[in-house]
Amino acid sequence: MGRDLDIIDRKILSSLQEDARNSTAQELADTVGVSASTVRNRIALLESDGIIRGYYPEIDYENANIPLKMTFVLTVPPTEMTDYSERVRLIPGVIDIREMVTGRRNLYVDVVTGDSSKLTTITDEMHELGVDIESSELMRRRRVQPFNFFRPDSAEGRRHDDAGDTTVDRT
Repeated sequence: MGRDLDIIDRKILSSLQEDARNSTAQELADTVGVSASTVRNRIALLESDGIIRGYYPEIDYENANIPLKMTFVLTVPPTEMTDYSERVRLIPGVIDIREMVTGRRNLYVDVVTGDSSKLTTITDEMHELGVDIESSELMRRRRVQPFNFFRPDSAEGRRHDDAGDTTVDRT
């Protein structure tokens, strides 16, 4: 299980979610109200604790001339989900896999490709793995936003603080 986050950690995470690429330690420090060295130390701890797992570009595949984005909804045996996830992940064009906790439709796979013949190849490779493809949906647009829990002004974050934050100061 993870660890509790104090207000400083949440402010740092909120700022990084907004724009990790253009956020310097000093800019984050100014926003959060602590020193740049505290921000660097906190980020290092958030990374070593596995809370921050990486920094990834958000790619507009259509602007990169890869216009087809598809979500496949698969059914795999729940006891073998990890194995199927790993095998599906190796198919060229797969960019995201989500494993569901319950339900028959338990593996959601996002793929991108430049043309319909490659999409057919991806579909064939999934079938060869023995998965049941329940549906496939052509994606028009995906909208992502930061999880507002980390924002210091969020109601959820305030409830967490009001419940008695026992987080140790890790500066």
